[in-house]
Amino acid sequence: MARVLIRKLTLRDERRFLAAARRSRELHGHYADPPLTPAGFRSQIDREQRPNRACHAIVDRATRELVGVINLNEIVRGHFQSAYVGYYAFEPLAGRGLMSEGLGLVLRRAFGPLKLHRVEANIQPENARSIALVKRHGFQCEGYSPKYLKICGRWRDHERWALVRESWRPGRRAPRKR
Repeated sequence: MARVLIRKLTLRDERRFLAAARRSRELHGHYADPPLTPAGFRSQIDREQRPNRACHAIVDRATRELVGVINLNEIVRGHFQSAYVGYYAFEPLAGRGLMSEGLGLVLRRAFGPLKLHRVEANIQPENARSIALVKRHGFQCEGYSPKYLKICGRWRDHERWALVRESWRPGRRAPRKR
């Protein structure tokens, strides 16, 4: 049985989300900038209502604590059938493999009910933990984009990692290094 479950992030999560985001600022560094204020959180919830987005709260099944968030952004239909995946974990649950389980569940949804063909992750090259996460699920590096995304107020270089449905295998994960 999975240690985590995925569900929609809702306004009821505001207090717990903001506390988790604040205690995780050092972990996020310049890799992610989740909302830290009630207004920012509500704005995120409003954005997640759009049909081209799917926001997933990753929740510890045993404690119901928020592990992190995994978003499918800019879902494009038609001939493309693609989305970008973005994610961040929360302390103190980061580094325990729970986000990896959550990503597996989100990919199952992406390639199953959402009928996507491709999921792309754009990752800053020095973010070794994030690169290891997508590699465990079979993503392949497709290139390097200088000053690709504006994160924490600065344009940052990113590597483009992608997974297509034909290469995806449910439950696939390389052994974690200890």
